[in-house]
Amino acid sequence: MLPTRHRMRTSAQFSATVRSGARSGRRNVVVSVRLNTGEDTRVGFVVSKAVGNAVTRNKVKRRLRELTAQTVREHPRNLSVVVRALPAAAGASWQELGQDYAAAFDGAVRRQR
Repeated sequence: MLPTRHRMRTSAQFSATVRSGARSGRRNVVVSVRLNTGEDTRVGFVVSKAVGNAVTRNKVKRRLRELTAQTVREHPRNLSVVVRALPAAAGASWQELGQDYAAAFDGAVRRQR
């Protein structure tokens, strides 16, 4: 599970990451990554109503939280990550969502560095 201290809290944190970070997208997710020197890694999620009803959105968020927990373990400092779920994420399997997240994250990190 993703520790609380690694979650984004303010809209300013989301905006800074999305606007000045590198972005990479796949069928189910779009991942934005920004380097933050000296800070803990922070992760935020954007799951709009276009993804589905509340139950579906929460299921997608839980899955994304679990996927990003591995990212935080591997990169505990210096990153801000925003994961935006696309409507296709509602019907994606765990494996599809994981592959799309990993590929999008890797692509965004490559662009950022």
